[in-house]
Amino acid sequence: MAELPDHDTALKETCIKSEVAYQGPFMTVKCDTVRLPDGKQATREYVQHPGAVMVIPLFDDGRVLMESQYRYAMGKVMVEYPAGKLDPNEDPLACAKRELLEETGYTAREYVYLTRVHPIISYSTEFIDIYVARGLTAGERKLDDGEFLETFIAKLSDVSEWVRTGQVSDVKTIIGTFWLEKLLSGAWPENPPEAG
Repeated sequence: MAELPDHDTALKETCIKSEVAYQGPFMTVKCDTVRLPDGKQATREYVQHPGAVMVIPLFDDGRVLMESQYRYAMGKVMVEYPAGKLDPNEDPLACAKRELLEETGYTAREYVYLTRVHPIISYSTEFIDIYVARGLTAGERKLDDGEFLETFIAKLSDVSEWVRTGQVSDVKTIIGTFWLEKLLSGAWPENPPEAG
């Protein structure tokens, strides 16, 4: 396998001053002054995010459990896999188990870590760890106060078609679907190295 080129030294920006522009219960918006590689200064505005997980609930017959949820920022109902942000000092796997139970009522016999993605690298520190959950057992969901969503079961081929036609546009769901296809076909190994 080819190694990625190391351009870190030539491209790194150094923080000179950091200010909090907004502090909310969910995220922090920062405004930093940085020194560029050529010595000049610039401003970088970005969101500090605690990180999140997404779980792909996979049934024994190859179908998956999906959610429909109204996303206010988008102004519409979005179709996605169960997901949620990490609580302070929470282990990502523990978060995956918690979110699956809370949002769907399901528990799983096995969780397989797939990958870590950074969905908005230009202005957010957010990462999302993606897991597949197998050996599903139905139970009672425990939605957070003010959380409203519906679940449904779909064939993976249908989810792929919804991605292709733009009916599913959530980036974590798209990446998770592509990963699951590779995993189930045997093209990619089941246990890649954990992200650091």
